[in-house]
Amino acid sequence: MALKILLLLLASYLLVTKRVSANDEEFGVQATYAKAPVPAPVKTPIPAPPVKPPTVTPNPPAPVVKPPTVVPKPPAPPVSPPTVAPKPPAPVPPTVVPKPPSPPVNPPTPKPPASPVKPPTVAPKPPVPPVTPPTTAPMPPVRTRLDCVPLCDQRCKAHSRKNICVRACMTCCDRCKCVPPGTYGNREKCGKCYTDMTTHGNKPKCP
Repeated sequence: MALKILLLLLASYLLVTKRVSANDEEFGVQATYAKAPVPAPVKTPIPAPPVKPPTVTPNPPAPVVKPPTVVPKPPAPPVSPPTVAPKPPAPVPPTVVPKPPSPPVNPPTPKPPASPVKPPTVAPKPPVPPVTPPTTAPMPPVRTRLDCVPLCDQRCKAHSRKNICVRACMTCCDRCKCVPPGTYGNREKCGKCYTDMTTHGNKPKCP
């Protein structure tokens, strides 16, 4: 590779020197009309340095391959024949001892007849008295809206929002002419007019 580079540099150098010498000759021809010809200086070419041959490194000697050592196999142990165990002697059949004769079976002695069992006497239960419904006081009559005020006040006294309860109770009392007794329940005593009255959200209106 270095030799090729040196040859390329030498060839380019010679080409440049030839062009320079050719230019100098043309310049000398043009100047003959005015001046006497001046000999052009001749440049001596620079000798190329001697090319050294590439140094070849000798290959290292190949290692000596030792043949594999063959280990002799141990001799196989002698195969011993299987030992046959002697068969046990045949079992002697057991001697059958004759059973003694069974004694005669005596018939069972009859038992005396059992006395008849009397059924237990069940005492009649006393009659259950009829359940009487609790007597409730009759509801006071409602004629005008003024009669609803004390009844709704009594009905809504245990309500958490008493004013809203009294307002709804007054409307139901004015329309149905009835207020259920107590503070809760008993709505069916005022009939369907009281139980079927609902709000816009289809919820029971009357307390």
